[in-house]
Amino acid sequence: MWTIAGSLEPVPVLSRLDLVPEPVALALKTLDGADRVAVAEIDPTLADTAEFCAHYGSPLEASANCVVVAGKRGEVVRYAACMVLATMRADVNGVIRKRLDARKASFAPMDEAVALTGMEYGGITPVGVPADWPILVSPEVAAAPELIVGSGIRGSKILIPGDVLMKLTGAEILPDLAR
Repeated sequence: MWTIAGSLEPVPVLSRLDLVPEPVALALKTLDGADRVAVAEIDPTLADTAEFCAHYGSPLEASANCVVVAGKRGEVVRYAACMVLATMRADVNGVIRKRLDARKASFAPMDEAVALTGMEYGGITPVGVPADWPILVSPEVAAAPELIVGSGIRGSKILIPGDVLMKLTGAEILPDLAR
């Protein structure tokens, strides 16, 4: 079923919720289409995208990264989870900043992103982010038939179709999100 798995051994995610942190497990239990999502255990030292793809034989163009962006206007800070293909870059200071109605936008500091999501740095996923965050998705990610994304920890990866990812609460396609 998963043509992008390389040497991974994906299993239905709902059968291995022990491979994801609590916020991710809770979100998966109510996600429409979770039966089409898989998880695979990996070496946590190989969680970074380039090393992961090289070691497991998964195509880089099928990997999507989730970055947490903080947009600030005055004293108000708004966060978003942004999904772009690993081969592209998120337009933080243009498209994302405007969408967050912020004067300034930047990647959230690591400790902040980890504390707010309950996930591990290097494994953050849009599945299970705080419910009031928008999940901004590039059109390329939304259209992908298969994606490999973080699982919330460095020791596993989630395999998910783009259309299922778009069923997450707060998910929206943002044109020109990625370059």
